[in-house]
Amino acid sequence: MKAFTFRISKPHFDKLMSHLFPGDDDEHGAVIAAGISESDRETRLLVREVFLAKDGVDYVPGKRGYRALTTDFVARASARCAIDKLCYFAVHCHGGSDAVDFSADDLNSHARGYPALLDITNGGPVGALVFAHNAVAGRIWTRDGIFPLTSFTVVGQNILRLYPAPQNNPVAFNPIYDRQARIFGKAGQQLLRKAKVGIIGLGGAGALINEWLAHLGVGEIVGVDFDKVDPSNQPRIPGSTLRDAQVFFSTSSWKSLQRLGRWLAKYKVHVARRVATKANPHVRYQAIVGNITQREVALMLKDVDYLFLCADSAQSRLVFNALVYQYLLPGIQVGSKVFVVKATGAIGDIFTATRPVLPFAGGGCLLCNDLISAARLQEEALSEEERQRQTYVDEASVAAPSVITLNAVACAPAANEFLNSFFGLHRPQARKGYLMNFSREREWRTVECRAEETCLHCGASKGSVFARGDGADLPCT
Repeated sequence: MKAFTFRISKPHFDKLMSHLFPGDDDEHGAVIAAGISESDRETRLLVREVFLAKDGVDYVPGKRGYRALTTDFVARASARCAIDKLCYFAVHCHGGSDAVDFSADDLNSHARGYPALLDITNGGPVGALVFAHNAVAGRIWTRDGIFPLTSFTVVGQNILRLYPAPQNNPVAFNPIYDRQARIFGKAGQQLLRKAKVGIIGLGGAGALINEWLAHLGVGEIVGVDFDKVDPSNQPRIPGSTLRDAQVFFSTSSWKSLQRLGRWLAKYKVHVARRVATKANPHVRYQAIVGNITQREVALMLKDVDYLFLCADSAQSRLVFNALVYQYLLPGIQVGSKVFVVKATGAIGDIFTATRPVLPFAGGGCLLCNDLISAARLQEEALSEEERQRQTYVDEASVAAPSVITLNAVACAPAANEFLNSFFGLHRPQARKGYLMNFSREREWRTVECRAEETCLHCGASKGSVFARGDGADLPCT
């Protein structure tokens, strides 16, 4: 059966739950407007807006049930969904805590109203959700039939998963994970086995993340990189060999042998797949030789559960950021930098950055925090010939200082961030924002994140891509 899931940002979820459960033990209502993301894995409904129904005005005593949304409120909300090409879902609450389901009156109401709503909203899925304090059930109406809600994911600093009833499925547990299951539990290890994680860039940082995820028991990894291993980066790629880089040929003084070495060298993502499958023979590995700035490549990451950015071009940052906000994906960007004084060659600051990026305003948007340079975007869009003609100083083509230990300093907090988030282990008082390590000062710092209301990624303006899913274009070629 086709799986339907919901994803919602933590601020939207808090807004909805505060309205549904104000402490009066009564029933309350709302409407969700959602984007949609369809893949072979599942259909995800992405909450873009929450319309709260005012008690006694928009949510009133029903003629056939206890409460009902007024015709006027439904008309306004459904018209808004139709105009913005979003999916309409009515929401209300029931009593109880860990399990919930629709009443007979609810189901009769669906049958009367949703066929018409399918026409009003231009054929996109419509339906209803009913909440208890720790559970949610749903019915999704489509042109192809009626489907139950599989799960409901809240994306915040901690990821929360809700279901119609407690999940008591028997867990097939591999004892090799006993030590980490003492932290996450056997059910947690099962979650890792079902998880799909994307890694953009399989160089020094991405290779570390890749190896660790495989050892943790992540079930599916999608690795994306267009480049091959070469002698200058082989020392920073765990699991790579001199043969992968074809060092003998690539460092030859003969140009023809250098070209042969480059042709024979292994793609970084193929080395990553070899390392991952050696660590975990059961991992499902998609090794994509391609550039994240290509639309067909970027779309292969839209249904992951978590996304790591380990490449440092402005274009890769832009696409990563768009994926996070357009598809409500938790992500994290990692990197390191060694500054060199041009005039003297002296070493300046040495720092690493671990930047969580979560899909809500203030969640670390790279655009809002000036981490995507418009000048770099323009330069990267030019060919080498155009760069030279326009007299760009292409510092990206100059080999920057780097060492594997700096990558490890950035990646270890990123991997821990993933685990803490994935299993809801962050304490409520945990600091938010970016984490920076300044090696020469032996100092860790946190950086608070800004948010711009008009941001085209994380903002709430009509033109933003937030939660639009397949209804908006990614910034790709």
